[in-house]
Amino acid sequence: MRVRAARADELPALLAIFRAAVRTTAAGDYSAEQIDAWSPPHWPSAQCEAWIERVRALHPFVAELDGVLAGYADLQDDGLIDHFYVSPDFARRGVGAALMAQLLACARERGLHALRSHVSRTAQPFFARFGFEVVAQRRPLVRGVEVPNAEMRLSLGAGERA
Repeated sequence: MRVRAARADELPALLAIFRAAVRTTAAGDYSAEQIDAWSPPHWPSAQCEAWIERVRALHPFVAELDGVLAGYADLQDDGLIDHFYVSPDFARRGVGAALMAQLLACARERGLHALRSHVSRTAQPFFARFGFEVVAQRRPLVRGVEVPNAEMRLSLGAGERA
């Protein structure tokens, strides 16, 4: 497995990973209405382009397995992990762990004291395995539909920042 910075030409593939992760992986933890709000079944091309431009600004990392993009994640300068998605085709194959290792290494390089993310019900056990703790339950509205998640935080000790 290889984790590296995403290239601009790969951003449409990241949209496909996002959509598959939401519509397939998260479907067991959210209602059909919530899934459709989070990732509508049909996106107009303008909406796809807006999503791609937003993710481009995040400067995500990708995990590549056997030459195929298997997942992606980002780490912002303030410690926010905005996107963290793994293709359901590559679930439970170490993709998420490889991406998290990359983010933690970057956090140490940047001297960050903590990481935080708004984590879906589906991903909360994964984040907890890396030491993230729930600090607040959230109920954001997405396209007028409540799609609950949790704000999770990981404090990085002095030894981890060194």
